[in-house]
Amino acid sequence: MRRTSRVIALSATTALVAVLAAGCSSAPSTSTDDGSTASDKKTITIGFNPGPYLEMFTEGIEPILEDEGYTVETKDFTDGVIVNVALSDGEIDANIMQHPVYLEAINQQEGLSNAALVQVPGPPMALFGGKKATLDEVGNGSTVAVPNQPANQYRALRVLESIDWVTLSDDIDPATTSLADVVENPHDLSFVEMENAQQVPALADVDYSVIQGNFVVSGGLKLTDALQLEDLTDEFSVVVAVDEKNLDSDWAKAIEAAYESDAFADYIASNSQYDGYHLPAALER
Repeated sequence: MRRTSRVIALSATTALVAVLAAGCSSAPSTSTDDGSTASDKKTITIGFNPGPYLEMFTEGIEPILEDEGYTVETKDFTDGVIVNVALSDGEIDANIMQHPVYLEAINQQEGLSNAALVQVPGPPMALFGGKKATLDEVGNGSTVAVPNQPANQYRALRVLESIDWVTLSDDIDPATTSLADVVENPHDLSFVEMENAQQVPALADVDYSVIQGNFVVSGGLKLTDALQLEDLTDEFSVVVAVDEKNLDSDWAKAIEAAYESDAFADYIASNSQYDGYHLPAALER
């Protein structure tokens, strides 16, 4: 498994977000409902979408934060836009469910200023067989389900390109990817665009499906049973996101330190359910 350093950005716009976040470090603290400032608050609310990140947080990170005097509350969301708006509106303090490319796309779409705080271990995109059990069974007109969201569809198509099922346009843009970016389709594959959460339940209805890693895990599938795994890179690895004005708050730094700690590294290494995950460099041991 390839392991790389830190969260990186794909675009100049994402880089600008980081610059702006750094520039906010000297901004005055705002008050919270309990009378504390945004920097010294001791109750942290985290939003999650379906997947492995909630369990990873509650078992591996929350105990570290509690030892430092923090109280953690969690909220469940099923939609990627709503959980980001909730973060920007202050309904939650952080979310753990998205990679930087998606984060920046939603920032631009919704006019938000959320930013990546720290990368977390994450499962790669995976190609599974539905009606067909092996890669060799692919034939003309085989149906392949892919995510209907551009950045994750880009990742799915890259998985298919890695096994020579498609060739993609040289100027493909992850943020605006569509099936029009498929320039060669030698098997005349029939693509079925789906919501991420529907791909595992619909697996028996298609020949193959390229599924986002967290939905693989939440859907009860095993990465080790996949026909092909994504070579996951940092720009598509899940991060803890916060409002950029909170990047330098004490509680945000505490979350970052927890994810980069020896204690969390030991937790990941000692749990086989995380085998095959892409790990940040801070967790290399």
